Formats: sequence, structure tokens, C-alpha cells
Amino acid sequence: MDNLSGVALFVQLAQAGSFVAAARQAGISPSAVSKSLARLEQRLGTRLFQRSTRQLSLTAEGKLFLARSERILAEMQAAQEELAGTLAPRGSLRLGLPELGSVFLPALADFSQRHPAIALDLDFSDALADVVGDGFDAVIRIGAPRDSRLAARKLGQFRSCLVASSAYLARHGTPSHPLELQQHACLHYRFRHSGKVEQWQLRQQAEAPVPDLPLSMVCNNVEARLHFARQGLGIAWLPDFYVRSAIADGSLIEVLRDYAIAAHPAHSCWLLWPSGPHLAPKVRALVDFLAETDILLPAAHGR
Repeated sequence: MDNLSGVALFVQLAQAGSFVAAARQAGISPSAVSKSLARLEQRLGTRLFQRSTRQLSLTAEGKLFLARSERILAEMQAAQEELAGTLAPRGSLRLGLPELGSVFLPALADFSQRHPAIALDLDFSDALADVVGDGFDAVIRIGAPRDSRLAARKLGQFRSCLVASSAYLARHGTPSHPLELQQHACLHYRFRHSGKVEQWQLRQQAEAPVPDLPLSMVCNNVEARLHFARQGLGIAWLPDFYVRSAIADGSLIEVLRDYAIAAHPAHSCWLLWPSGPHLAPKVRALVDFLAETDILLPAAHGR
């Protein structure tokens, strides 16, 4: 079994791509991972990784050994689950969510009620997480997936819209064209990972291109922009599922709807999880549950 644990740690290292990430997943020190790899390479009589100060890459022998090892470990896991009768979904499920993830909480609460043996470990962040390296079971992300190591399922499509309070519009007027936004207080979002300000996806008219808009307020938090808009401090560009209840109760009014681009590639919601031949029952339970749930339908402030 000691040999098998060394093989499992090798697979973890290959998937994580660094000693630090593999050590974090295994709950041991990076030096322990390095020593385990050295023992395994000594037993096999060959190097499995090419090491440099910045990169860790598999050798040809390492790639061959990884393919075989993954199949063996998957079969071992399946056999253990079958023998132990643990195929029912249970255990801790680490799920990454975007910071505006409060809209998903009603659905996740329903999931917890249906699967009380699964303990949700929720991590809210807009950082570009390494799903495999950071030890997530799954993540919900906005925008099309880019990581080929991940399996993906689209959860829904949404649009963004411009909203303001009736009090703000009474004081400053309702814009009828994007050019008029230059005379308005605009509440903007700055992406945490890049520091760039989000561009409002408005239709470009050939005779009147949409100009750069004034920054009356900028922040990296959706809740803050929603609050400022409700308080009559400006116009905000927000996902429709996040402001649906505010529009319904009249606290916010949508403006320039005809100029907002309805279908934008970034306006999609996805569930991502590490791909592999055997999906853990707890992850399968989440995938199946969200497939039958309109996760973008509940309003974050309406329930």
C-alpha cells in the first residue's frame, strides 16, 4: 500500500503541476512530496519529471506511467466504493462560486436538503481558480470555459442591463441614446484579476459610436453597485438575474434596453469539474441536480 500511495501522490503531482499545489491537496509539505517522488523514481529506475526552477514537466516515461497509474487508481477507487457500499453521495464537496454567487444560494439550499450527507464547502471569488490545482470538486463560473482539463455543463444564459432608480431618473432625466450616458453618473465594475474596468456591451451605431463613459464610481463588488443604484446615485450595468426582483418591485428601472447586446459570449453560466473516467457520486449528484434546475431564475433579493 505504501507503493500505491506513492503512485497516487505522483498522479496528484502530475495533475497539479507543482509541488506546492500537490502538497496542499495532500495535506503534507512540498518536501514530503519531493521525497516521495524520489523514492518512486528510484524504484522504477527512471525519471518521471523534468524539473526546472519554473517548470515541472513529465518525461516520456512519466507520461506512460501516468496513463497507466490513473487507470489503476480509478479502478481501485471504484472497487473500494463498491465494496464499502459508499456509492451514495456523501462527504465534503468544495464548490467555487463567483462573488455574485448569492443568486445561486436558493438552488444550493435545495440541493443540501435533497442530499443531507453532502457537506457543501463554498468559496466565493472572481479569481481565475485552478480547479484541479486548488482542490475544487467543481466550480460555477461566468463565461465560456477555457481549461481543457475540465468537463463542463452550461447552466444558463443571461443578459446584462442598465438600471437606475426612479428618483435618479427624475432628477437627471432618462437617457434615450448611449451618447447621453456621458451626462450621467455611471457606476462601473473593475475586474479583480486584471484591474480592468468592465465595458458596457451596447450596440455600436455606425453614425454614433458609444464613447468612453464617465467613472462616477468604480468598485470590484456587484452588491455595492446595486446598492448605489438603488440609492439614486447613478446608472449601473448589472446581470438581469441579479436585478430582476428590483425591477419587478419598481426600485430600479431598466433604461436603453434596445441598445444592450442581448447575446454576448461572456453572458453564460457554467458548471466545471475535473474530467476523468470516474466521477465522484457527490459531484455527479451536483451535476444532475443543476442540470434540472434553472439556476439563474431565482432573484438574489427576491426570496
